[in-house]
Amino acid sequence: MLLKRQNERVTGNVKRCIAADLRVMSSLQPELLTALQSIARTLHFEAGQAVVHEGERPNYVGAVTEGILKMQKTFPDGREHIVGLLVEGDMFGRVHHGAHTFSMEAATNTTICAFPRTRFESLIDAWPELEQVVLLDILDELDRAREWMLVLANHRTTERLAGFLVVLCRRWANVAKLQNNDEQNPEIQIPLSRRDLAHFLGARPESISRAFHALADDLHIRIKTPYDIEILDLQELIGMCGLEDFAETAAFEYRPSVSR
Repeated sequence: MLLKRQNERVTGNVKRCIAADLRVMSSLQPELLTALQSIARTLHFEAGQAVVHEGERPNYVGAVTEGILKMQKTFPDGREHIVGLLVEGDMFGRVHHGAHTFSMEAATNTTICAFPRTRFESLIDAWPELEQVVLLDILDELDRAREWMLVLANHRTTERLAGFLVVLCRRWANVAKLQNNDEQNPEIQIPLSRRDLAHFLGARPESISRAFHALADDLHIRIKTPYDIEILDLQELIGMCGLEDFAETAAFEYRPSVSR
């Protein structure tokens, strides 16, 4: 079933998007940043709102500035499967041609920096470095898809959940969203309901709950609330899910954030 989209809202207490603040665009030339800023607008979506329908071609290219978007695919029999998450700094929107082959929904309250598609395409044609930014973002998305494939290749739900937590630690590190200053025991906030997480990991919600408690019983994690998890043994989680190379990447070194 396709999501029924509410109108996106621009709210007065949402910070105006600044192109130069976007992680993927921060290194662009000042003249290009000025051109991007002149066409940028801020969109706000509440949790549960549809952002893009499957098969739709939005009239803008977006970058997440706050919150999380989930990408999902609807099968002919009505089943839905979450195929990825977009966090702060991630871009979305097809340029020049093509419609989205999946829908996108705000998993949390989400703010998007939106650029009208035709004007963004004109800037790409005029500025090769912007085209490179788009290409690099696509390659990053492919890398993330490969990581999720490795996670889902695990047979046990506990191993898949361990992989999800490891990947989430790195993604949160890249946007400074880890919840404390203890590098040994980072805390992360789960951005999905148990039902959505089950769809994401190809399991049943009750299996996901059992997997959380199994990891807690083995002292790999501490469940502070259903959505706030403290990582007690990150190396063990990495070994469980088969992502040993993960820990060797520089991107895995995280920057602790300030308290919520």
